Amino acid sequence: MAKTDPFLEPDAEAIRLARTLLRTARFGALATLDPADGAPLATRVAVATDMDGTPVILVSALSLHRQALEADPRCALLVGEPGRGDPLAHPRLTVKARAEKIERGTETHAHAERRYLNRHPKAKLYAGFADFAFFRLEAQGGLLNGGFARAYRLKSSDLIIEEPLDSFLETEQHAIDHMNADHADAVENYAVHLVRAAPGKWRLTGIDPEGIDLANGDEVRRVLFDSPLKEASELRPTLIAMAKKARGG
Repeated sequence: MAKTDPFLEPDAEAIRLARTLLRTARFGALATLDPADGAPLATRVAVATDMDGTPVILVSALSLHRQALEADPRCALLVGEPGRGDPLAHPRLTVKARAEKIERGTETHAHAERRYLNRHPKAKLYAGFADFAFFRLEAQGGLLNGGFARAYRLKSSDLIIEEPLDSFLETEQHAIDHMNADHADAVENYAVHLVRAAPGKWRLTGIDPEGIDLANGDEVRRVLFDSPLKEASELRPTLIAMAKKARGG
């Protein structure tokens, strides 16, 4: 009797779900290998994403998972929060990765730190401490469980944006600061009318070619553009069009 493969072929909907789970994660379960005995070790970490979608974590040198990553960079990150009812009925994503420490003083560090602190502003209290370091969890692939009988094996390209992002990296923070300071009403409308969130003090925390990330305290939402942007110059008219759509929502 032939063995049935339980995994489906990833389609656009599955890839969109996987990327959304990763982009909206505030925390995740990080699996590493204990350097003392090689046994599996799972710990909770706060998570953000770099602009390309790569998970970014900030860890202390005193933590066991930091020691584990420096001894063996192989790891996995599980994200996806359960809601009401059966926790296994809710979608979740496991990213198989290799951890790479980000060196201070580099552009990569500046971008990762900025995006992480936009997502986790309270981390400003300790992000600059000498014993803390940012790591990128470079995706090697993933496993998506979208619910009952909806399991997918994913490639790294299914999770990560591979196109050049320089123009977006240069303009992202200015756009975030401008929208939060001068157009807070539009940001709230994005959340309320485009992704059906409850009203509140929503703020823009991230922008990338595929969409924007919003936060209201511990609640996170992602709004996808109708189609991915090719250049950062498309961002302003896209946000204006989205604001008009939200006002009519």
